[in-house]
Amino acid sequence: MVKKGRIVAFFVIVAILAGIIGQTAMGITKEIKLGLDLQGGFEILYQVKPAEDTGEEEEITDETLRATVSALNQRVNVLGVSEPNIRIEGDDRIRVQLAGVEDQQTARELLATEADLTIRDVHDNVLVDGSDLRQNGASASFRADTNEPIVSLTLADARKMEEITREMLSRPSSENLLVIWLDFEEGVDSYANEVGKPDPKYLSAAVVQEVIPSNTATISGSFTVEETQFLAEVLNAGSLPVQLEELYNNSVGASLGEQAMEKTVFAGFIGIALIFVYMLFYYRFMGMIAIITLSTYIYLVLLIFNWMNAVLTLPGIAALILGVGMAVDANIITYERVKEEIRAGKSIMSAFKAGSRRSLSTILDANITTILAAAVLFSYGTSSVQGFAVMLIVSILTSFVTAVYGSRVLLGLWVNSRALNKKYRLFGVKEGEINEL
Repeated sequence: MVKKGRIVAFFVIVAILAGIIGQTAMGITKEIKLGLDLQGGFEILYQVKPAEDTGEEEEITDETLRATVSALNQRVNVLGVSEPNIRIEGDDRIRVQLAGVEDQQTARELLATEADLTIRDVHDNVLVDGSDLRQNGASASFRADTNEPIVSLTLADARKMEEITREMLSRPSSENLLVIWLDFEEGVDSYANEVGKPDPKYLSAAVVQEVIPSNTATISGSFTVEETQFLAEVLNAGSLPVQLEELYNNSVGASLGEQAMEKTVFAGFIGIALIFVYMLFYYRFMGMIAIITLSTYIYLVLLIFNWMNAVLTLPGIAALILGVGMAVDANIITYERVKEEIRAGKSIMSAFKAGSRRSLSTILDANITTILAAAVLFSYGTSSVQGFAVMLIVSILTSFVTAVYGSRVLLGLWVNSRALNKKYRLFGVKEGEINEL
């Protein structure tokens, strides 16, 4: 006697899954953050060196690396990049990954500039340095009388500018200059060498005409509005405590990333569609169950990846497709076991129970070994390899739930309803292949 309640339960479960996936799948895919290889951006690997060459070997400590990462994060915030990836690698390297950056050249200049601001006299003596600035004390503005783009500086000590300008007025006119430098190199740069050049290395050299009774100063010159904004942002982000030497860079244009995304997704759809056709053709009814569980698996992987706030990259998509293969493999092992039991002469229900039980250890061993390999990749791999490993681990754990338990639940509802009794062809087994008990 057919137990129709189990069949109804099957269709209810499938309808609920279809409704949830249909209503939320597009929203989840849009929320997933894409890596720079999918939306464009760039990646730079820096080697960290001491800020000044003192002739002595200076050690780059963990504290120095963390301070550098903090300074770089401040600068990235200026660019408005969502979810930047800046991390320490090894003892003296920092990798920066910025996805979705359109003006990559400006971003690279912003990251690499040391931003060591100094105001000096004509003899290169330091009068003011970056530590004298108020926090976020630099801003882009315009001169009131000429509307010329300038950078306004606000010092932490209101009396310092007054003291400096008063002292400058007491000097001869040839020495009455406030020379503003960015990244002045001791022993290399000097006002005397730069003053006659059409494009000197210093930012500006202002004549002090009167005592400035406030804590403000201005940097003026032949600047564009964009240049004053850039300079103000660099100064507010702070100077780097080290020198950064670029060892490697990888740049992906936005259009190229979009093309890569479209081609990869298209190839993924083709691959998954071929898997579905194969499963349906070779395993018949069990193949239909596999299609349902695999669709659920893909949805759950994307959902979990989104919950993890992870970044999806091309290797991540490859791991997702590989996970589909792992999930299919689990289904094939189970279904082949069931078919073997049917060929041995067992009933559909007995074959299902024996096949499911005997295939579990094989599936479990395969998944555990793959997870161990993925864990090693995550521990010792670089960024793209780690992304692949994370997606692979998520895929394997999810496939174990859907392909093993989900498939058993759905197929078990039909088997236990007795509606499939003696319908061997629905399991891909011909009656002539079945041995007598």
